[in-house]
Amino acid sequence: MPTAVVNGLTIDYDVHGPADAPPLLAIMGLSMPAAAWPPALIELLVARGARVITFDNRDAGGSTRFSGVRTIPVAAAIARAALRLPVPAPYTLHDMAADAAGLLDALGIARAHLVGVSMGGMIAQLLAAQHPQRVASLTSIMSSTGNPDPRVAFGRPRAIRAILRRPADPRDLQSVIDNLEHKFSVIGTPTAPPERAAQRAHYERIARRGLDTAASRRQLLAVLASGDRRRWLKLIGAPALVLHGQLDPLLPVAAGIETAACIPGARLVVIEGMGHDLPPAHLPRIADEIAAIAALPGRAG
Repeated sequence: MPTAVVNGLTIDYDVHGPADAPPLLAIMGLSMPAAAWPPALIELLVARGARVITFDNRDAGGSTRFSGVRTIPVAAAIARAALRLPVPAPYTLHDMAADAAGLLDALGIARAHLVGVSMGGMIAQLLAAQHPQRVASLTSIMSSTGNPDPRVAFGRPRAIRAILRRPADPRDLQSVIDNLEHKFSVIGTPTAPPERAAQRAHYERIARRGLDTAASRRQLLAVLASGDRRRWLKLIGAPALVLHGQLDPLLPVAAGIETAACIPGARLVVIEGMGHDLPPAHLPRIADEIAAIAALPGRAG
């Protein structure tokens, strides 16, 4: 992947689609590198007329890591966030939104469509609120507002444990793949057994790109340190779409409903049977919904 220097950091990125197509910046979620975007979804968006830019957030994939930075325990951070107390963290979602804006600068892109999943949706929300002139449309997928109310803030404890679970051997590729399979078996959409081989191949691409449980914890601290974003969401003026899985066990569907309610004029789409992932069966609909809010030129195809 090519790299760009952004805010003093090295950011790995890739570009898919023709250079003259409308740019769409895709922002991935907690600890996941750009390889976590399903290739089929990227292909569908390109076919609908977008130039898709994927990248590794700071502390993910091949981008600059914050290894060695001391942090407080996640349980203590969650407790502080629930009490609306400051959460110390190496960086915040605001810093990560500045990275996304900086990457657009480095690529010479004045204005882009944004698509973010989970933590990536939170980053996209802040970018749309703080830099409205840079955002043509916003799609926030399986994300939230940062409201600490337990009814919308957190899903099931088992799901939270799954995303922070360490591989048995972080240096062994198969162990990392097994850990990803376990994670998505807990938080993802229930799938039929024939899809397992394709899923594991996708997890291998992610694992080869680079995963780090310590980085997952640092990014989770960034989410908690950024607090309640509802006041920012009310400032978003771009056309907005909120997608959420009905069965999401990590960020409950109530979080998506609240997100849409906070963004003026946002369209809410709840997808039946979907968990906290981007399952193959739902990718055409997800691509169609994104294409519609972004008014992509090839959306009818």
